[in-house]
Amino acid sequence: MEIFEVVSMGMVASVLYLIIKDKQPAIAYFIVILTVISLFLYVIQYVREVLHLITYLGDMANIHSVYIKTILQIIGISYVAEIGANIVRDAGLESVALKIELVGKVFILILAVPIFRSLVETIIGIFPM
Repeated sequence: MEIFEVVSMGMVASVLYLIIKDKQPAIAYFIVILTVISLFLYVIQYVREVLHLITYLGDMANIHSVYIKTILQIIGISYVAEIGANIVRDAGLESVALKIELVGKVFILILAVPIFRSLVETIIGIFPM
């Protein structure tokens, strides 16, 4: 199973990090970044399949593609912000990590506004004031 490969990669990187961190902290941190990038590249093929499935189901349900695209962008922003914040947090920069999370939330809010507007317009159309 692929999960064993992923866990093994994480465990090896963790052991290397622990061995190297006291003598060469920059190299140890570089190992963490390379591991995260490797795991991301490994999993992206599966994410692509899920994205295609979601798009296909949205088309079958006759959901406007703008909504599907926006929701997928929101999901992407949340993952990228979380990964970025965690990498920065691992470097000991908690305040920067919090700002990355905040900016991610603001971007999500900006993307969600058109969907919220459409929802309100639909409700008003159903129940005129």
